[in-house]
Amino acid sequence: MSNTRVRLTSVLAGCALAATIGLIPSSPAQAEPEIESVQSRVDTLYHEAEQASERYNDAKIELDELQADLKGLRSDENREDESLDVIRSQARDAILRQYAGTSLSAVGEVLAAGEPGEFLEQVSTMSSYQRLQQGLFENYRTGLKALSIRQDATRKRLEQVAETEAQLAEEKATIDAKLADAKKLLGRLKEEERREVLSRGTVERAPDVADVPASGRASAAVAYAMAQVGDAYVYGAAGPSAFDCSGLTMMAWAQAGVALPHSSSAQYSSGTRVAASALRPGDLVFYYSPISHVGMYIGNGMIVHAANPSTGVQVTGLYSMPYVGAVRPG
Repeated sequence: MSNTRVRLTSVLAGCALAATIGLIPSSPAQAEPEIESVQSRVDTLYHEAEQASERYNDAKIELDELQADLKGLRSDENREDESLDVIRSQARDAILRQYAGTSLSAVGEVLAAGEPGEFLEQVSTMSSYQRLQQGLFENYRTGLKALSIRQDATRKRLEQVAETEAQLAEEKATIDAKLADAKKLLGRLKEEERREVLSRGTVERAPDVADVPASGRASAAVAYAMAQVGDAYVYGAAGPSAFDCSGLTMMAWAQAGVALPHSSSAQYSSGTRVAASALRPGDLVFYYSPISHVGMYIGNGMIVHAANPSTGVQVTGLYSMPYVGAVRPG
Protein backbone atom coordinates (compact mmCIF):
# COMPACT_ATOMS: atom_id res chain seq x y z
CA MET A 1 0.00 0.00 0.00
CA SER A 2 1.38 3.47 -0.93
CA ASN A 3 2.13 6.13 1.66
CA THR A 4 -0.58 8.35 0.15
CA ARG A 5 -3.14 5.59 0.49
CA VAL A 6 -2.13 4.95 4.10
CA ARG A 7 -2.44 8.64 4.98
CA LEU A 8 -5.88 8.81 3.32
CA THR A 9 -7.07 5.78 5.28
CA SER A 10 -5.83 7.30 8.55
CA VAL A 11 -7.58 10.59 7.83
CA LEU A 12 -10.86 8.84 7.05
CA ALA A 13 -10.60 6.73 10.20
CA GLY A 14 -9.93 9.84 12.26
CA CYS A 15 -12.95 11.60 10.79
CA ALA A 16 -15.12 8.59 11.51
CA LEU A 17 -13.87 8.48 15.10
CA ALA A 18 -14.48 12.19 15.54
CA ALA A 19 -17.99 11.82 14.15
CA THR A 20 -18.65 8.93 16.51
CA ILE A 21 -17.36 10.88 19.50
CA GLY A 22 -19.53 13.80 18.45
CA LEU A 23 -22.59 11.57 18.70
CA ILE A 24 -21.83 10.55 22.31
CA PRO A 25 -23.67 12.93 24.73
CA SER A 26 -21.57 14.69 27.35
CA SER A 27 -22.15 14.12 31.07
CA PRO A 28 -24.25 17.29 31.60
CA ALA A 29 -26.56 16.27 28.76
CA GLN A 30 -26.99 12.86 30.40
CA ALA A 31 -27.68 14.41 33.81
CA GLU A 32 -30.28 16.92 32.61
CA PRO A 33 -32.93 14.36 31.56
CA GLU A 34 -32.43 12.64 34.95
CA ILE A 35 -33.02 15.94 36.78
CA GLU A 36 -36.08 16.69 34.64
CA SER A 37 -37.48 13.22 35.31
CA VAL A 38 -36.91 13.49 39.05
CA GLN A 39 -38.33 17.03 39.09
CA SER A 40 -41.52 15.89 37.37
CA ARG A 41 -41.96 12.85 39.60
CA VAL A 42 -41.22 14.74 42.82
CA ASP A 43 -43.69 17.48 41.84
CA THR A 44 -46.33 14.82 41.17
CA LEU A 45 -45.70 13.08 44.49
CA TYR A 46 -45.85 16.34 46.43
CA HIS A 47 -49.09 17.27 44.66
CA GLU A 48 -50.64 13.87 45.39
CA ALA A 49 -49.56 14.16 49.02
CA GLU A 50 -51.06 17.65 49.24
CA GLN A 51 -54.33 16.41 47.71
CA ALA A 52 -54.45 13.75 50.43
CA SER A 53 -53.55 16.39 53.03
CA GLU A 54 -56.40 18.66 51.98
CA ARG A 55 -58.80 15.70 52.01
CA TYR A 56 -57.46 15.01 55.50
CA ASN A 57 -58.22 18.62 56.49
CA ASP A 58 -61.74 18.35 55.04
CA ALA A 59 -62.33 15.08 56.90
CA LYS A 60 -61.07 16.64 60.13
CA ILE A 61 -63.55 19.51 59.76
CA GLU A 62 -66.31 16.97 59.13
CA LEU A 63 -65.20 14.92 62.15
CA ASP A 64 -65.30 17.99 64.41
CA GLU A 65 -68.84 18.74 63.21
CA LEU A 66 -69.93 15.12 63.67
CA GLN A 67 -68.51 14.97 67.18
CA ALA A 68 -70.26 18.22 68.12
CA ASP A 69 -73.49 16.83 66.67
CA LEU A 70 -72.95 13.56 68.52
CA LYS A 71 -72.50 15.42 71.78
CA GLY A 72 -75.81 17.20 71.22
CA LEU A 73 -77.58 13.96 70.32
CA ARG A 74 -76.29 12.25 73.44
CA SER A 75 -77.50 15.15 75.56
CA ASP A 76 -80.93 14.89 73.90
CA GLU A 77 -80.94 11.14 74.45
CA ASN A 78 -80.11 11.56 78.15
CA ARG A 79 -82.88 14.15 78.55
CA GLU A 80 -85.40 11.87 76.84
CA ASP A 81 -84.28 8.95 79.02
CA GLU A 82 -84.63 11.01 82.21
CA SER A 83 -88.05 12.28 81.12
CA LEU A 84 -89.13 8.74 80.37
CA ASP A 85 -88.02 7.60 83.82
CA VAL A 86 -90.22 10.29 85.39
CA ILE A 87 -93.25 9.24 83.32
CA ARG A 88 -92.62 5.56 84.09
CA SER A 89 -92.44 6.34 87.80
CA GLN A 90 -95.72 8.26 87.58
CA ALA A 91 -97.35 5.34 85.73
CA ARG A 92 -96.19 2.87 88.36
CA ASP A 93 -97.54 5.09 91.12
CA ALA A 94 -100.87 5.27 89.31
CA ILE A 95 -100.99 1.47 89.03
CA LEU A 96 -100.25 1.04 92.72
CA ARG A 97 -102.99 3.50 93.67
CA GLN A 98 -105.56 1.76 91.46
CA TYR A 99 -104.64 -1.73 92.68
CA ALA A 100 -104.26 -0.86 96.36
CA GLY A 101 -105.68 -3.61 98.56
CA THR A 102 -105.99 -6.17 95.73
CA SER A 103 -103.84 -8.99 94.38
CA LEU A 104 -100.64 -7.49 93.02
CA SER A 105 -99.42 -10.42 90.88
CA ALA A 106 -100.04 -8.60 87.57
CA VAL A 107 -98.95 -5.30 89.06
CA GLY A 108 -95.72 -6.93 90.23
CA GLU A 109 -94.83 -7.85 86.67
CA VAL A 110 -95.24 -4.24 85.59
CA LEU A 111 -93.19 -2.91 88.47
CA ALA A 112 -90.42 -5.42 87.76
CA ALA A 113 -90.18 -4.46 84.08
CA GLY A 114 -86.67 -3.10 83.49
CA GLU A 115 -86.48 -1.93 79.87
CA PRO A 116 -88.77 0.94 78.77
CA GLY A 117 -90.26 -1.20 75.98
CA GLU A 118 -90.86 -4.11 78.32
CA PHE A 119 -92.64 -1.79 80.74
CA LEU A 120 -94.91 -0.53 77.94
CA GLU A 121 -95.71 -4.10 76.84
CA GLN A 122 -96.60 -5.19 80.36
CA VAL A 123 -98.87 -2.20 80.94
CA SER A 124 -100.54 -2.74 77.55
CA THR A 125 -101.40 -6.38 78.34
CA MET A 126 -103.07 -5.66 81.67
CA SER A 127 -106.80 -6.16 81.26
CA SER A 128 -107.50 -3.12 83.34
CA TYR A 129 -104.79 -0.76 81.97
CA GLN A 130 -107.58 1.47 80.56
CA ARG A 131 -108.33 2.46 84.12
CA LEU A 132 -104.94 4.20 84.12
CA GLN A 133 -104.89 7.84 83.28
CA GLN A 134 -105.01 7.72 79.48
CA GLY A 135 -102.91 10.87 79.09
CA LEU A 136 -100.14 9.45 81.27
CA PHE A 137 -99.98 6.27 79.23
CA GLU A 138 -99.85 8.19 75.93
CA ASN A 139 -97.12 10.43 77.30
CA TYR A 140 -95.05 7.36 78.05
CA ARG A 141 -95.64 5.93 74.58
CA THR A 142 -94.61 9.24 72.99
CA GLY A 143 -91.54 9.52 75.21
CA LEU A 144 -90.46 5.99 74.32
CA LYS A 145 -90.74 6.77 70.62
CA ALA A 146 -88.73 9.99 71.03
CA LEU A 147 -86.02 8.10 72.93
CA SER A 148 -85.84 5.48 70.18
CA ILE A 149 -85.42 8.20 67.53
CA ARG A 150 -82.58 9.82 69.53
CA GLN A 151 -80.88 6.46 70.02
CA ASP A 152 -81.02 5.70 66.28
CA ALA A 153 -79.61 9.15 65.44
CA THR A 154 -76.80 8.69 67.97
CA ARG A 155 -75.97 5.26 66.54
CA LYS A 156 -75.78 6.66 62.98
CA ARG A 157 -73.53 9.52 64.09
CA LEU A 158 -71.21 7.04 65.82
CA GLU A 159 -70.95 5.07 62.58
CA GLN A 160 -70.18 8.27 60.65
CA VAL A 161 -67.51 9.22 63.18
CA ALA A 162 -65.88 5.78 62.82
CA GLU A 163 -65.92 6.06 59.00
CA THR A 164 -64.41 9.55 59.09
CA GLU A 165 -61.69 8.46 61.52
CA ALA A 166 -60.84 5.58 59.16
CA GLN A 167 -60.65 8.07 56.27
CA LEU A 168 -58.29 10.26 58.28
CA ALA A 169 -56.00 7.30 58.92
CA GLU A 170 -56.06 6.36 55.23
CA GLU A 171 -55.22 9.89 54.06
CA LYS A 172 -52.41 10.12 56.63
CA ALA A 173 -50.94 6.87 55.30
CA THR A 174 -51.13 8.23 51.74
CA ILE A 175 -49.34 11.44 52.76
CA ASP A 176 -46.56 9.51 54.48
CA ALA A 177 -46.09 7.15 51.54
CA LYS A 178 -45.94 9.92 48.93
CA LEU A 179 -43.52 11.94 51.03
CA ALA A 180 -41.26 8.91 51.54
CA ASP A 181 -41.21 8.26 47.77
CA ALA A 182 -40.29 11.88 47.06
CA LYS A 183 -37.44 11.79 49.58
CA LYS A 184 -36.15 8.57 48.05
CA LEU A 185 -36.11 10.14 44.58
CA LEU A 186 -34.35 13.26 45.80
CA GLY A 187 -31.83 11.06 47.59
CA ARG A 188 -30.71 9.67 44.21
CA LEU A 189 -29.50 13.09 43.14
CA LYS A 190 -26.24 14.73 44.04
CA GLU A 191 -26.46 17.75 46.35
CA GLU A 192 -25.94 20.19 43.49
CA GLU A 193 -28.66 18.57 41.38
CA ARG A 194 -30.99 18.40 44.38
CA ARG A 195 -30.62 22.14 44.99
CA GLU A 196 -31.43 22.75 41.32
CA VAL A 197 -34.61 20.67 41.55
CA LEU A 198 -35.77 22.31 44.77
CA SER A 199 -35.03 25.88 43.71
CA ARG A 200 -37.04 25.84 40.49
CA GLY A 201 -39.94 28.27 40.47
CA THR A 202 -38.70 30.14 43.53
CA VAL A 203 -38.26 33.88 43.34
CA GLU A 204 -34.57 34.58 44.00
CA ARG A 205 -35.31 37.46 46.35
CA ALA A 206 -38.69 37.82 48.02
CA PRO A 207 -39.93 41.41 48.24
CA ASP A 208 -39.91 43.21 51.57
CA VAL A 209 -43.33 43.34 53.18
CA ALA A 210 -43.08 47.13 53.14
CA ASP A 211 -42.99 46.96 49.34
CA VAL A 212 -46.27 45.00 49.15
CA PRO A 213 -49.11 47.48 48.44
CA ALA A 214 -51.61 45.97 50.89
CA SER A 215 -54.21 48.08 52.66
CA GLY A 216 -56.88 47.70 55.35
CA ARG A 217 -57.24 44.33 57.03
CA ALA A 218 -55.37 42.66 54.18
CA SER A 219 -52.15 44.36 55.32
CA ALA A 220 -52.16 42.36 58.57
CA ALA A 221 -52.73 39.11 56.67
CA VAL A 222 -49.96 39.86 54.16
CA ALA A 223 -47.52 40.90 56.90
CA TYR A 224 -48.06 37.63 58.74
CA ALA A 225 -47.72 35.46 55.64
CA MET A 226 -44.56 37.24 54.49
CA ALA A 227 -43.02 36.87 57.94
CA GLN A 228 -43.29 33.08 57.57
CA VAL A 229 -41.17 32.88 54.38
CA GLY A 230 -38.55 30.20 55.02
CA ASP A 231 -40.67 28.34 57.58
CA ALA A 232 -41.16 24.61 57.19
CA TYR A 233 -44.01 22.89 55.35
CA VAL A 234 -45.70 20.18 57.43
CA TYR A 235 -48.93 18.50 56.34
CA GLY A 236 -51.83 19.54 58.58
CA ALA A 237 -49.80 22.24 60.35
CA ALA A 238 -51.01 25.78 61.09
CA GLY A 239 -48.05 27.38 62.86
CA PRO A 240 -46.36 28.76 64.67
CA SER A 241 -43.23 27.62 62.80
CA ALA A 242 -44.61 25.15 60.24
CA PHE A 243 -47.61 25.28 57.89
CA ASP A 244 -49.42 23.57 55.09
CA CYS A 245 -50.96 25.72 52.37
CA SER A 246 -54.39 26.32 53.92
CA GLY A 247 -52.92 26.48 57.42
CA LEU A 248 -50.77 29.47 56.38
CA THR A 249 -53.63 31.41 54.78
CA MET A 250 -55.98 30.57 57.66
CA MET A 251 -53.52 31.89 60.26
CA ALA A 252 -52.61 34.93 58.14
CA TRP A 253 -56.21 36.09 57.84
CA ALA A 254 -56.83 35.29 61.51
CA GLN A 255 -54.47 38.19 62.27
CA ALA A 256 -56.97 40.42 60.48
CA GLY A 257 -59.89 39.03 62.50
CA VAL A 258 -61.22 36.83 59.70
CA ALA A 259 -61.91 33.15 60.51
CA LEU A 260 -61.22 30.72 57.68
CA PRO A 261 -61.52 26.91 57.66
CA HIS A 262 -58.35 24.83 57.49
CA SER A 263 -59.06 23.58 53.97
CA SER A 264 -58.20 25.05 50.57
CA SER A 265 -61.47 23.91 48.96
CA ALA A 266 -63.49 25.29 51.89
CA GLN A 267 -61.59 28.60 51.76
CA TYR A 268 -62.58 28.94 48.11
CA SER A 269 -66.15 29.33 49.37
CA SER A 270 -65.21 31.77 52.14
CA GLY A 271 -65.04 35.06 50.32
CA THR A 272 -66.00 37.15 47.32
CA ARG A 273 -64.78 35.79 43.97
CA VAL A 274 -62.41 38.11 42.12
CA ALA A 275 -61.02 37.97 38.59
CA ALA A 276 -57.29 37.53 38.05
CA SER A 277 -57.18 41.01 36.51
CA ALA A 278 -58.62 42.51 39.71
CA LEU A 279 -56.36 40.79 42.23
CA ARG A 280 -55.18 42.80 45.24
CA PRO A 281 -52.57 41.87 47.89
CA GLY A 282 -54.16 39.61 50.49
CA ASP A 283 -56.49 37.86 48.04
CA LEU A 284 -56.40 34.08 48.18
CA VAL A 285 -55.53 32.28 44.95
CA PHE A 286 -56.37 28.62 44.29
CA TYR A 287 -54.83 25.90 42.17
CA TYR A 288 -55.56 22.53 40.56
CA SER A 289 -58.87 20.84 39.84
CA PRO A 290 -60.24 19.73 42.19
CA ILE A 291 -58.82 22.55 44.32
CA SER A 292 -55.98 21.30 46.50
CA HIS A 293 -53.66 24.30 46.98
CA VAL A 294 -54.02 27.91 48.09
CA GLY A 295 -51.64 30.84 48.28
CA MET A 296 -51.85 34.59 48.96
CA TYR A 297 -51.39 37.21 46.28
CA ILE A 298 -48.83 39.90 47.16
CA GLY A 299 -48.84 41.96 43.98
CA ASN A 300 -46.58 42.20 40.92
CA GLY A 301 -47.65 38.76 39.72
CA MET A 302 -46.35 36.98 42.83
CA ILE A 303 -47.79 34.89 45.64
CA VAL A 304 -46.56 33.74 49.03
CA HIS A 305 -47.53 30.17 49.91
CA ALA A 306 -46.54 27.06 51.82
CA ALA A 307 -45.29 25.13 48.83
CA ASN A 308 -44.09 21.65 49.83
CA PRO A 309 -41.88 19.87 52.39
CA SER A 310 -38.70 20.59 50.42
CA THR A 311 -39.09 24.33 49.99
CA GLY A 312 -41.42 25.36 52.83
CA VAL A 313 -43.03 28.82 52.72
CA GLN A 314 -41.79 30.73 49.69
CA VAL A 315 -42.60 33.41 47.13
CA THR A 316 -43.34 32.26 43.58
CA GLY A 317 -45.11 33.46 40.45
CA LEU A 318 -48.90 33.64 40.31
CA TYR A 319 -49.07 31.16 37.47
CA SER A 320 -46.40 28.75 38.68
CA MET A 321 -49.20 26.18 39.16
CA PRO A 322 -52.50 25.51 37.35
CA TYR A 323 -54.56 28.54 38.38
CA VAL A 324 -58.27 28.08 39.17
CA GLY A 325 -59.52 31.31 40.73
CA ALA A 326 -59.35 33.73 43.64
CA VAL A 327 -61.43 35.06 46.51
CA ARG A 328 -61.22 38.14 48.74
CA PRO A 329 -61.83 37.19 52.40
CA GLY A 330 -63.50 39.44 54.94
